[in-house]
Amino acid sequence: MAAITFVTGEVLTAAQMNALNALAFNAQVGTTYTLVAADKDKLVTTSNGAAVTVTIPTGVFTVGQSINVQSIGVGLTTISGAAVTITSTGASAIAPKLRARYSAATIICTAAGVFTVIGDLS
Repeated sequence: MAAITFVTGEVLTAAQMNALNALAFNAQVGTTYTLVAADKDKLVTTSNGAAVTVTIPTGVFTVGQSINVQSIGVGLTTISGAAVTITSTGASAIAPKLRARYSAATIICTAAGVFTVIGDLS
């Protein structure tokens, strides 16, 4: 979703309201993907027959930003970090794995370089 700038007193158009509610997608088909700033507020889907690793880079996201990830292929997705701290309830709290095909999780930046992963984790 493109950024929309509003000014005080402006009335939103129907197109602007729809844009605010639209979820954008980023489909990934490889076995590795490093998140980018443009993934903020998107659903990153992973689809591969082999295991997939999604990496959270350092210095890209700020507090309060979130990214959704869903594994739509048979290769399950692990979320790892490059010089960041990850917390989750998964079996491997520092590298949580989506539980099954079609499982999803949300990655939330909770402090500088700190991310909480919540969702359907194993």
